[in-house]
Amino acid sequence: MKAGGIRLIAQNKKAFHDYHIEETLEAGIVLTGTEVKSLRAGRVNLRDSYAAVENGELFLVGVHISPYEQGNIFNHDPLRKRKLLVHAREIRRLYGKVRVAGYTLVPTKFYFKDGRVKVELGLAKGKTTYDKRQTLAKKEAQREMERGLRHRGRED
Repeated sequence: MKAGGIRLIAQNKKAFHDYHIEETLEAGIVLTGTEVKSLRAGRVNLRDSYAAVENGELFLVGVHISPYEQGNIFNHDPLRKRKLLVHAREIRRLYGKVRVAGYTLVPTKFYFKDGRVKVELGLAKGKTTYDKRQTLAKKEAQREMERGLRHRGRED
């Protein structure tokens, strides 16, 4: 998937299942060389990860970037905290929402944009079990309608 210099590395579909994503934000990320090579191979897992504000800086916690096979001694810790590059006023705004309104910052996708790794963060509120069932029911109904339209087209 490549459009306008953007190449998708990984998407966090579980985030859309578990949370109401109300707003998204693009952030840069500080990585080592072997991490970038590992990302080029698509070896990243976003499940159970989140972003947190610490000492006025934004960090990505729980993202698993597999060690690069040819990396030997220069390899990284796969689960280390990674600093996100966001403007200070944006960090303050997000911190206020997370503290007061009960939001969570969840990474929704990793992608290359003009050769640089970017993370899309979603400002998210947790879904209840009822909401999750409702979302699944809507998806299933949509699938059934599309399936019906496809079969109807064959009969005509």
